[in-house]
Amino acid sequence: MTFHAATSLRHVAALGLTGLAITMNTHAASERILFDFQASTNSSAWQIVNDDVMGGVSTSSFRLTNGLAMFQGKVSLENNGGFASARSLPARHDLAGGDTFVVRVRGDGRRYKFTARTASSFDGAIYQCAFTTKQSEWEEHHLPFWQFVATFRGRVLSGEPPLEAAKVTSVGFLISDKQVGPFQLEIAWIKVALPAGQ
Repeated sequence: MTFHAATSLRHVAALGLTGLAITMNTHAASERILFDFQASTNSSAWQIVNDDVMGGVSTSSFRLTNGLAMFQGKVSLENNGGFASARSLPARHDLAGGDTFVVRVRGDGRRYKFTARTASSFDGAIYQCAFTTKQSEWEEHHLPFWQFVATFRGRVLSGEPPLEAAKVTSVGFLISDKQVGPFQLEIAWIKVALPAGQ
């Protein structure tokens, strides 16, 4: 999946929105908050990256509404497309010691992927871990780092190191389930869980 700088700037400017609470606040002894969309401090922009960067026509948006983040749009397989995504801008996150992402979401029954990047480059490897939502139900998905697979433009990479918490610079959501039509995913928060005893 490619990403062009001009496209990124255009999307960021068009969005005019923020993800919230990027600083690492201690929520519990075994968890740290990465993004809390119900908070109102320390904002950081998110951006949209759809298959239009390679000729597709899928559409999506990522916005804050009623204390939640809303990732929604429409997937199309035309012009060899088929994906839509949203991700936070690169930033330094103090995730050292973490071993699991925990996301609280309400979906539409479709399959999504949570993504993480460890490089500041927009065109580097993306680590992905899939989860399936239940129609209109709030759920907490626990996504262990060891389950994340390194990919590049949709292809699985071999020889890449496992996802390392201390190197994560960006996280996001991706839909690429080869199903056409509208999608909607609400996100309350994103956390990082620490092993017991930390």
